Amino acid sequence: MDRQVDVVVVGGGSTGCGVVRDLARRGLDTVLVEKGNLTHGTTGRMHGLLHSGGRYAVSDQKSAKECIEENMVLRDIAAHCVEETGGLFVKRPEDSEEYFQEKLEGCKACDIPVEVIDGEEARRREPYLARDVEKAIALPDGAVDPFRLCVSNAADAREHGARIETHAPVTDVLVEDGEVVGVEIEHETGPGKRVHHEPGTTEEIRARHVVNATGAWAGNVGGMAGVDVEVRPSKGVMTVMNTRQVDTVINRCRPKGDADIIVPHETACILGTTDEEVDDPEDYPEEDWEVDLMIETLSELVPALEDARTLRSFWGVRPLYEPPGTGTEDPTDITRDYFLLDHGDRDDLPGMTTIVGGKLTTYRMMAESISDHVCEALGYEATCDTADAPLPGSESEARMAELMDEFGLRSPVARRSGQRLGSRADDVLDEYDPNPIVCNCESVTRAEVQDAIGEAGSDLNAVRLRTRASMGNCQGGFCTHRIAAELAEEYPEPVVRDAEDELYQERWKGQRHALWGEQLSQAMLNHLLHATTMNRDGDPASLDGEVDFGAFDAGPESPDAADTDESGSAGTAAADGGRADDDAATDGGR
Repeated sequence: MDRQVDVVVVGGGSTGCGVVRDLARRGLDTVLVEKGNLTHGTTGRMHGLLHSGGRYAVSDQKSAKECIEENMVLRDIAAHCVEETGGLFVKRPEDSEEYFQEKLEGCKACDIPVEVIDGEEARRREPYLARDVEKAIALPDGAVDPFRLCVSNAADAREHGARIETHAPVTDVLVEDGEVVGVEIEHETGPGKRVHHEPGTTEEIRARHVVNATGAWAGNVGGMAGVDVEVRPSKGVMTVMNTRQVDTVINRCRPKGDADIIVPHETACILGTTDEEVDDPEDYPEEDWEVDLMIETLSELVPALEDARTLRSFWGVRPLYEPPGTGTEDPTDITRDYFLLDHGDRDDLPGMTTIVGGKLTTYRMMAESISDHVCEALGYEATCDTADAPLPGSESEARMAELMDEFGLRSPVARRSGQRLGSRADDVLDEYDPNPIVCNCESVTRAEVQDAIGEAGSDLNAVRLRTRASMGNCQGGFCTHRIAAELAEEYPEPVVRDAEDELYQERWKGQRHALWGEQLSQAMLNHLLHATTMNRDGDPASLDGEVDFGAFDAGPESPDAADTDESGSAGTAAADGGRADDDAATDGGR
């Protein structure tokens, strides 16, 4: 039997990562298990808004007050994850003046700093705003990188003794004598999976307490323990544009509605969103009309969006929750507050607690609340310090000018590297000289990629989440092979090739709903580049059965290649990137 730990946290999103950090810093022996990468669920599929509370200042003032409080905390402890963009709630001629005043007074009631500006001043700050925008409320919204935030929390937890286990779905919640005593997980197989046991094996992790922090999937984990958790998953679409049409978070100042926010994020803008209840957080339709709605409606605020290039779209599922019997039909009316469900009190099943609802901005507050509860349940006395202790990377501001001098980086590269790495920039960038750029769109350097590989192994999607490599305009077309090449010194060729395939396919998925205009041309260019230079559309290494490699190595002039069909495909295969032996390296093979 494996040793017993104090707490198992199920779920590697913002809440789960916050909980494992809080508990580990308090001195509890804690394990986090996650079925995919960190941010695999809702956290990795949101628009990146750091709420000021303004969106809830009329409808849900309790949540609004929590948001502004945590907004200020995250600016201090997670500076390398936050961009202080500011926000505007803008009013068009057809929008209600009465609601504008309600929003203003609601913000003041929640202690959210606000300023009313006229349309001219709003356009001075954001020149692409529509000419008929009449006025706006300025307030401290921001943009947050959820991937960096979760990784930083997990890293801090690990530094304080926690175990972080990704690619390890829970297959059972262990219940003995009417009490939860742990979980069973399966270590998944596949390239790049970082596990502590053999892939394909199961492991029992026995614990004094289990925290269910799986968000929209909380009902699934609850069901394994025989309890009901009535989560109401609600899907929303986000559409990523190719550049930053605005540098401020733009909100439509009107009552609830779809397509009412634009969030500048890194090199792009993210348009959001819809709010539609679904039955299954894993299985729901992704409709093209939802993408069209984002662009058409938000073009009323920023007309430049109408002709802008769309990179990709993705959908996320909110873990909405309300107590049974409330009877709310419209998901937009469900509170964004969080709820702590003690299954000992609620279901006569001690040993497990579920946390549901809430939002990323309040993740730290939620984690503190449930950590207090767990400590009380275990009879353990310790105080929370996560509101004051900086996350790894935020201890001090990166020295941008010194970075440029020390590492020979162009100014934009130094700025972006410093933003991503924060106070770790010196240590990471000093490892490599020279330090070329691997991903041009996002200015990601070799040092950053290698640093991420040290954490994620050969899982290049995990590398992507840590660095943003392949998340720019080309969507991996020009850099997936460069990123994969960074694995070559440590990993065998089949692992490298599989890792590149995983990354390239993940980048492709989000583009399916954006294949028109310039993005369609980019997608075809990406395909042709990979097909012709690496033979990705007909690689002999991926074919079943016997392969005559001699035909690939012989080249088009060889008599061995003459016996082909009329298309001459065998005669030109070598020139199109087929693999070669050492004596035929000139035919494009490795």
